[in-house]
Amino acid sequence: MKGEREMSFAHAGKLVARALRNEGVEVVFTLCGGHVMSIYDGCLDEGIRVVDVRHEQTAAFAADAWSRLTGRPGVAILTAGPGVTNAVTGIANAYRAQSPMVVIGGQGPRSLAGKGALQEMDVLSVIRPITKGQVSISDPARIPEIVSWAFRTAMSGVPGPVYLEMPLDLLFAPWEDGGSRLPAPYPGRPAMPGDESRVAAAAELLRAAERPVVLIGSQVRWSPHWQAAREFAEKVGAPVYVSGMARGLLPPRWARSRKAALAEADVALVFGTPLDFRLGYGGSPVWNEQCRLIQVDLDPAEPGRNRDAAVAIPGDSGTVMMQLLALGDLGAGRPARRAWLERLEAEEEKRLARMQPDLTSEAMPVNPLRLCAEIDRALPEDAILIGDGGDFVATAANVVRVRRYPAGWMDPGPLGTLGIGMGFAMAARLAHPDVPVVLLLGDGTAGLNLMEVEAAVRQNLPFVVVVGNDAGWTQIRRGQVEMFGSERAPATALSYTRYERVAEALGGHGIWVERPEEIGPALRQALAADRLTVINVKMGGSDFRAGAISV
Repeated sequence: MKGEREMSFAHAGKLVARALRNEGVEVVFTLCGGHVMSIYDGCLDEGIRVVDVRHEQTAAFAADAWSRLTGRPGVAILTAGPGVTNAVTGIANAYRAQSPMVVIGGQGPRSLAGKGALQEMDVLSVIRPITKGQVSISDPARIPEIVSWAFRTAMSGVPGPVYLEMPLDLLFAPWEDGGSRLPAPYPGRPAMPGDESRVAAAAELLRAAERPVVLIGSQVRWSPHWQAAREFAEKVGAPVYVSGMARGLLPPRWARSRKAALAEADVALVFGTPLDFRLGYGGSPVWNEQCRLIQVDLDPAEPGRNRDAAVAIPGDSGTVMMQLLALGDLGAGRPARRAWLERLEAEEEKRLARMQPDLTSEAMPVNPLRLCAEIDRALPEDAILIGDGGDFVATAANVVRVRRYPAGWMDPGPLGTLGIGMGFAMAARLAHPDVPVVLLLGDGTAGLNLMEVEAAVRQNLPFVVVVGNDAGWTQIRRGQVEMFGSERAPATALSYTRYERVAEALGGHGIWVERPEEIGPALRQALAADRLTVINVKMGGSDFRAGAISV
């Protein structure tokens, strides 16, 4: 007993926790494992909250969300072997979304390497393609240095995940408090201005443009001057579209008929988002072939991918906006530009008018747009929204207004990963305990991580889950039926499963909704509750997303 007590008070797991606390870490996400339990012991000493989940994937998702919510890397701690591989999807999602986090994974004792120790495997080879850096720590004395490096690497340049492997014998090696110096913590991202001559060339293109568009993507979240976007939108006199982690940065009035705008634009200024599938790969028919492209990105190699850039500016989005503003007139007052904005506004009004019958539909099962309109009406102004699903969430993104910035809306990002919702919502509740958190969940997605209700309830992390339940993987099924027919459409039909009863069995509250007039009262009840509530809405179909691609 004496030996066990001494071990619990003098081991390198405490040094890991001390190094994490030195970087400002308040919470870590984990699923328990013997290889990493000494770190938990250290976290208790350092006042770091240990939040446990029911699948390691959720720990990675939560760490990703913590980064987006707070602007500092989230931390996931995973046991060896399958503990890490279970989280690979979450790490890959953060990598593609350019979200910084630090992942600590266990490993068998170094003395048993190659002998077949429990959960031993070459994790570094698995993790290398989806992280910015990977290190297996071999010397306990280097823990503070390497943890510090991990946070710097995760946050520098293009943000992303970093992986630290910590073998079992390393974490249980003797360590006495006071024996290791802690490096200065990472101070935060510096401004990364663009080359002045390139910024000037971009300003000239903007001044001459008659039909310019501005697109602002997720990288603006990591700019120390992200607030410049609001003044820039006012001064540029062009339609401005936000996506990813930029959602909520500007009020909806700046977004006017993006489809028409891109098809006709003569100059496009793209801040911090790739020309990937979400933007038609920068080509026709989505884009006007004659459009001149100005591309700003943290990665100097990104501008020019998929479409030539007339002006390529390596730099951070907010700082480059400030540089452009400093150059004065950007052509906002040109008569041709004002006329074009008026025409786009008219197109937007027509689009909204076409949506009105669905937004007010009394159909049962509930029309998806009516459900989203009721959600929008019921949400408090400071709510955090999380989208985890296919067709239902894509519909909601067109209807439900984002209330706050940063991180007023969170979705997986360009990897399109389903299952992020429960981990994201738990992190949001922890980061902003006094703010309403609402998770929009597709019924297909509900089957992935709904067991996390138990973890959230047990650790007193209440939030609201709205399941848009249309008894199918509709984003896939729609195209599948169109191509092959309903008799040759396996694997995409579900049933109207009572997911709210699953929540009740796991300690939460559940509400079943079948009629459109029941949605508002159910949401108000859930928002006022002090425990996690799942509202399961029996939802029908609509033609709103007819023709939407799913690959």
